[in-house]
Amino acid sequence: MSLQICDLHARIVERTILRGISLEIRPGETHAIMGPNGSGKSTLSKVLAGHPDYEVTQGSIVLDGVSLLEREPDERARMGLFLAFQYPCEIPGVSIANFLRAAAQTRLPEGQSLSVTDFYQKLYQEMDALGMQRTFSSRPLNAGFSGGEKKRAEILQMAILHPRYSVLDETDSGLDIDALKVVAGGVNRLRGPETGFLIITHYQRLLDYVAPDFVHVMVAGRIVQSGGPELALELEKRGYGFLEEQYGSPDASPLAEAGVQR
Repeated sequence: MSLQICDLHARIVERTILRGISLEIRPGETHAIMGPNGSGKSTLSKVLAGHPDYEVTQGSIVLDGVSLLEREPDERARMGLFLAFQYPCEIPGVSIANFLRAAAQTRLPEGQSLSVTDFYQKLYQEMDALGMQRTFSSRPLNAGFSGGEKKRAEILQMAILHPRYSVLDETDSGLDIDALKVVAGGVNRLRGPETGFLIITHYQRLLDYVAPDFVHVMVAGRIVQSGGPELALELEKRGYGFLEEQYGSPDASPLAEAGVQR
């Protein structure tokens, strides 16, 4: 059982962005992907979620033995894949509570109904843990939210839906230190043996609060280094320049390692 990405190539229009990504995330593992701007990190998250603007030209994405490439985004979500957006969109007219209740209902087997009492009990419990006022649940989703409020709302969605694999696309961007601690605390509460995480970030600061098991460095659409948490600390000290010089060209040779990056 795992989320397995094998030799994944993807492009948008005529521009190839992912150039052979291989990665396996098992339940209970937390992986972090770091890299400079333009390296393909956010593209990877969108391709995993099934964004229609991106075309997979080679490779596979398999979730617990089932291929995702033929599945629509909503199907992928129901199978247990969650994406926390870097820039969450606003949905005026749809309250947070109604949005989450509808999303949670779709995760149930056909014919089963969500208990309203149980849902609100869970909703308020998670909102309290994230330091969100309960009146927040009646506000339109992300409409007029600050950056920190949007990111807390993303973590709230993850807590309610309890996905099997969560992809966090630069969830730390735009957060002050207090909001970062709250969001990181929300992620840590959801970590466990049944949930795998892929955290995409530029900086070490989020990883100070959400310690990864594995760190991968992406440059020019490839994973060029993998290691433990110490790799993130090294990048914080040295920056990405030395890796961009070595791997920055799209025609540069990929990392010699074969197989799935772990």
